Amino acid sequence: MTRSTPSSPLAAERTLRLLSCNILAGASVQRYSDYVTRSVNAVLPGPSKLANLDSLAALLHDFDVVGLQEADAGSLRSGFLNQTRYIAEAAGMPFWSHQPNRPMARVAHSANGLLSRIEPTEVIDYPLPGRIKGRGALFVRFGEGTDGLVVVVAHLSLGAAARMGQLGFIAELLAPYPHAVLMGDLNTEPSSPEMRLLFNKTALQAPMAPMPTFPSWKPRRALDHILTSADIALERTWTLPRAFSDHLPLAAEIRLPASLAVTAGAHVLR
Repeated sequence: MTRSTPSSPLAAERTLRLLSCNILAGASVQRYSDYVTRSVNAVLPGPSKLANLDSLAALLHDFDVVGLQEADAGSLRSGFLNQTRYIAEAAGMPFWSHQPNRPMARVAHSANGLLSRIEPTEVIDYPLPGRIKGRGALFVRFGEGTDGLVVVVAHLSLGAAARMGQLGFIAELLAPYPHAVLMGDLNTEPSSPEMRLLFNKTALQAPMAPMPTFPSWKPRRALDHILTSADIALERTWTLPRAFSDHLPLAAEIRLPASLAVTAGAHVLR
């Protein structure tokens, strides 16, 4: 975890705002035909990608913890820019970390990313199982031991069999932690067999009203999720109206239990 600016003292209240966003390495997709007509732009840098990242960063002042998927770790398509770091610094998020996955001959290098106004006590990169390697889960703990808050940022595979193994791995990872959040592009609906496996093996709760996030121009499928354990109150969820990729960003406001030992410094806990 890298500190980009000094943090402020922890406030007394315990509400956090979270955001999960698949940013597609800064590329803007407004319709299915863009996957073909803009395919060259997907592997080349350009001012429109940077402007897209700047627009996202400008909206992050209201959020405490942000999970990114498909951020570029520094390859040709981003102009060799670490996009997680760039957004963190542009948004004034004091702490950031990234988990590079799937390097493709310096042309593309996808990563999971975490931006935070709270200083983590532990950050661990976990590769996820799968026939095709290159998926990962970023494990972040705020506070000490099992009394702390654990946040996992993940981007899962397109295939159901691979997702079953990946969510089984994440379920084992989260099993010791009663206060947990899983956020990211899970590439599946909450009612799928692999998600039911996750809910059966962890304290994570199925969403009461899943929010469609894909495709961003006409959302029909709830593929992006912010899931919380039973003792964390999910006060509300919503999508941001601006599309920064082919997924809409998913936001949530959560209330932590009073007993949860999050002791690190923070910019704001409402």
